[in-house]
Amino acid sequence: MHHTFHGWAATQAGGRLELIEFDAGPLRPEQVQVTVESCGICHSDLSMLDNAWGNSRYPLVAGHEVIGVVEAVGAQTKGLAVGDRVGLGWFAGSCLACPTCLSGRHHLCASAEQIIVGRHGGFADRVRVNWEWAIKLPAALDPASAGPLFCGGITVFAPIHDCGVKPTHRVGVIGIGGLGHLALQFLNKWGCEVTAFTSHQAKAAEARHLGAHHVVSSRDAAALKSLARSFDFLLVTANVTLDWAAYLAALAPDGRLHFVGAVLEPVPVPAFSLIGGRKSLSGSPLGSPATVATMLEFCARHHIAPVIETFPMHQLNAALDHLRAGKARHRVVVQNEATGG
Repeated sequence: MHHTFHGWAATQAGGRLELIEFDAGPLRPEQVQVTVESCGICHSDLSMLDNAWGNSRYPLVAGHEVIGVVEAVGAQTKGLAVGDRVGLGWFAGSCLACPTCLSGRHHLCASAEQIIVGRHGGFADRVRVNWEWAIKLPAALDPASAGPLFCGGITVFAPIHDCGVKPTHRVGVIGIGGLGHLALQFLNKWGCEVTAFTSHQAKAAEARHLGAHHVVSSRDAAALKSLARSFDFLLVTANVTLDWAAYLAALAPDGRLHFVGAVLEPVPVPAFSLIGGRKSLSGSPLGSPATVATMLEFCARHHIAPVIETFPMHQLNAALDHLRAGKARHRVVVQNEATGG
């Protein structure tokens, strides 16, 4: 079994990636080793490569939206065999013993291992994760485009699944990019009346094509004001500061404003803006392995797929520049030539 991996690493914050060779050491008994066919690029990869969150260690091989094939399994793994095609996301392990894990919320485990925090991820020829986070890919899904489902997809699917969103609800998606373009598809097939909020009017036609019934400028104060008390659920996928008071006012009684975008500035929330309509403000990270599997079944049933652009893995620096420039429509996937075409 291979211990020597090759990956594209940053050696300093914001630096260009260089191909490195590293020894992954022995396979832990609970781990599977996966040959990487493709890997999506997420804004969280940029944050880690730039040390925006202060927890990056260099050299750093980022990448956490992996599609690949299991090539080795540890002695304590369950439900997987060599040759299985799987997807991997942000999490690489959970303790499986705490009350949180035992209640099915592995993504909230206090000691969860994150695939590119303190270890190397999917911009490589191989990667390892604990068996519970390697989720089999249904045959009906295209492996070339499925990678972004394992971070971008589950990040927006889990709150729809977990927060009691109903087919009768009026919902809004704020920010139509890598996350938002998947949220529109999910919510439309969920049965909701869907509004897309975007600052780019050029995205209006595509937003409708992806499932939005209405498109509103996210910076149009008058339009927002006219939507007061309209929405049962607003999903924030953008990572910029917006007029949060206006969005809270746009919630119907018992409405929820839910954050999955990493908005770095604090969100001001006067207590009365929640109390009057019994409104909620919340956030979530990805979803559990069981919810990932449910999402994949939902995607297969409703023919939902990320809209992607592809680059070969050796052009990873160019792919990252494309994302940094805001040109991605809507998710960038890099493919290993030997396996991914």
